[in-house]
Amino acid sequence: MDLLEYQGKELLASFGVPVPEGAVAATSAEAVAAAQSVGYPVVVKAQVRVGGRGKAGGIRPANDAAEVAAAAGAILGMDIGGHTVAQLWVERASDIAAEHYVSLTLDRSARMHLGLLSVQGGVDIEAVAAADPAAVARLHIDPVDGLTAEPCRRWVAEAGLGDDIADAAVELLGRLWSAYAEGDAELVEVNPLVVTSDGALVALDAKVTVDASAAYRHPEWDGYLATQAGDDRERAARARGLQYVGLDGTVGIIANGAGLAMSTLDVVAQVGGSPANFLDIGGGAKAEVMAAALEVVNADPKVAAILVNIFGGITRGEEVANGVVTALDRIEMTSPIVVRLDGTNAEEGRAILARHESERLRSCATMVEAAETAVALAAASTKR
Repeated sequence: MDLLEYQGKELLASFGVPVPEGAVAATSAEAVAAAQSVGYPVVVKAQVRVGGRGKAGGIRPANDAAEVAAAAGAILGMDIGGHTVAQLWVERASDIAAEHYVSLTLDRSARMHLGLLSVQGGVDIEAVAAADPAAVARLHIDPVDGLTAEPCRRWVAEAGLGDDIADAAVELLGRLWSAYAEGDAELVEVNPLVVTSDGALVALDAKVTVDASAAYRHPEWDGYLATQAGDDRERAARARGLQYVGLDGTVGIIANGAGLAMSTLDVVAQVGGSPANFLDIGGGAKAEVMAAALEVVNADPKVAAILVNIFGGITRGEEVANGVVTALDRIEMTSPIVVRLDGTNAEEGRAILARHESERLRSCATMVEAAETAVALAAASTKR
């Protein structure tokens, strides 16, 4: 889950990382009020989940109310990398003496966390690494030990941060590690990490990605979830605790397990269809979960047929079948349903489905047969 800049700064600040004082605004009037509350001069910054804001004109300094209003008016509604600006972050301008770069993420190949640190901040770190690999100091961090003081101090020295800020840098990096590890983040990137004229270190920007699967540990993330990009289908699925990704096709997909769901998408495409979504109901899904999944997929106006592909392990066939029947009774289904059941209690599930088969409900023995049937039904429906 990618956070907006101000959300990332809020998270970092909660772990003691210094960030500039600021406020969120959605209108020019709110931006002016925010600027007055933090004090001039300020910087007005577009809040979008994409880079390149500065080059696009989405970050503008302002010295008074008139300049703030003009900046806000120019930035709100701007398209930056396909993202429309609907919110601003107005922050107190910083007196910058130097710009550095720091990030923490996961190096899956090494099975360790990875820190990157460079004195060349404020620019694309990829370009820095390509032009001068030695300009980026790398540190692998054991997930058991975490970032301890001595390796951190060597990391700071290798990056070439001056002795005058070394102690402050070690302390800040420790706090940044806490935000990353305890905050269940997948990425924490500060670019630039600035040194002010009085020698203080401040996170002038914050790119933070948190692990959405850890949301149950973080009730404070409710505000983040409310601002996440996504269409109505994805919001409805999230409200029901379903793993859903919307696509643009006509065949709705419901499966148990991410691997099976991906395979089902592939098979639908191979037999000439176009998947409308990825939806994983997980293992051990009960009848209520299946009914909720069908409700979400059925609400998509582009869906012309629904393919339910279940291989029972923990998930039991009769529970799936009962969920489908429950959905038929509870929901006005606008698309026919094709079900493929195999595995645990599949025969019991097929028997339940057989008693309810109709034009709205078909049962197939194999994945390929089910996919072909769903694609044919979708094609017939869209021709009408």
